[in-house]
Amino acid sequence: MNWRRISVAVAVAFVTPACNEPNGPSSTTATVRIVFMGATARRSDLPASAQACIDGVAPTHPSWRAFVGISLQSVPRNRYEITFMDVPVNTQVSFRVNDQNFCDENPTGAVTQNIFVNGIRLV
Repeated sequence: MNWRRISVAVAVAFVTPACNEPNGPSSTTATVRIVFMGATARRSDLPASAQACIDGVAPTHPSWRAFVGISLQSVPRNRYEITFMDVPVNTQVSFRVNDQNFCDENPTGAVTQNIFVNGIRLV
């Protein structure tokens, strides 16, 4: 699965949470919790060729923050999470989650599975 497909799924997932905000649809931002279910310890079997990716991985890149890399909170041993309280509503937004343990599958460490937005698994 490529990065663009994740962006589309995320944009669709943000439509429902915005409607559940306390101020209703007239709010300009929504609170969104992103969870990535994945091991927080680095895999010991990653090849040496993945080192550049491992060194450069920033966990998430939200579009509404100019794709600047932002670290997710590690919840040992099996997940990362972050809550954004500034996600614009009625606007297509996207983000990318990266993990060093996926550097042998994707040269950027981009993750395409086990990502949840407000408790809903993205597919």
